[in-house]
Amino acid sequence: MNPSGLEALIEALRCLPGVGPKSAQRMAYHLLQHDRKGAQRLGDAIAHAVALIRHCQRCNTFTESEICERCASPRRDASLLCVVETPVDMNMMEQTQAYSGLYYVLMGRISPLDGVGARELGLERLLSRILDGAVREVILATNYTNEGEATAHYIMSMLKPKGITVTRIARGVPVGGELEYVDSGTLAQALRERRTCAD
Repeated sequence: MNPSGLEALIEALRCLPGVGPKSAQRMAYHLLQHDRKGAQRLGDAIAHAVALIRHCQRCNTFTESEICERCASPRRDASLLCVVETPVDMNMMEQTQAYSGLYYVLMGRISPLDGVGARELGLERLLSRILDGAVREVILATNYTNEGEATAHYIMSMLKPKGITVTRIARGVPVGGELEYVDSGTLAQALRERRTCAD
């Protein structure tokens, strides 16, 4: 038997991070009882985003174009490539106003417990992006979590034989911290104090 429209809405809202059954139920009732126009806008916006947003061919972030605005900008320094885990992390780096290079967004991190390895992250695509002839330095700006560190180490070992300079953002970012929750001043300092990766 198919769920009712209300049950389907509640179940759909549960896919959001941090939303359990009670929160999903409250949201569904609120939208239907107090804000049907808002519910319609939300539905239209989600449908629009799912239909039009894709991954940038160069940096892998979300965009409506084949190449995102940052990658297409002639003002960015193409010799610098900053590797981050998520688009949110990329936006945090941009807010520091301390970086003018390009990015590559992994859309995750190596996490064997979750079944995510180098293949699932598409690190071969990252490697071909780095070896395009323009990149001179790769800045690893993965989070200082166990998974972020493992990802940075894997990328560093992958690039070492290629003769590319690899740096890591400094530990101004708290150990165990995620870029999304770090203030832009701390992140700017970490970027300025990046260092060459060692074994």
